[in-house]
Amino acid sequence: MAQGKHKKLLNKKLRKGDKGYPIATIAFYGADNTKASKVVCAIIAFDGAEAEPVKKWFSTSDLRKSEQVFQEILAFIDDNGANSVSMIEQIFGCPHEEGIDYPEGEHCPECLYWKGRDRYTGELMH
Repeated sequence: MAQGKHKKLLNKKLRKGDKGYPIATIAFYGADNTKASKVVCAIIAFDGAEAEPVKKWFSTSDLRKSEQVFQEILAFIDDNGANSVSMIEQIFGCPHEEGIDYPEGEHCPECLYWKGRDRYTGELMH
């Protein structure tokens, strides 16, 4: 499957590396490691700043394949004047939010794949 225009433009921004603040961060989330049902883009204005603004997209299909979402992410990045872009291409964890969708300190009852799994490596922790 050929890569779309907006994903190519986003990859171009990623390849530029660290150009300083503000930094846009992009992360994909899903019930398991096969389909990203949520993507979050956040802007970090300066070192130590809270990520703000934050925009989220949701879908029943894999958002990593949505040209429309990549177009909207690019617009969000440009609208917020980000100089650098950082993205984790693999799925980075459960799309549900601890303390909002399920109690703090517990595992998501809907996304059992992530229970006991390291979100950075995808490996089960012992």
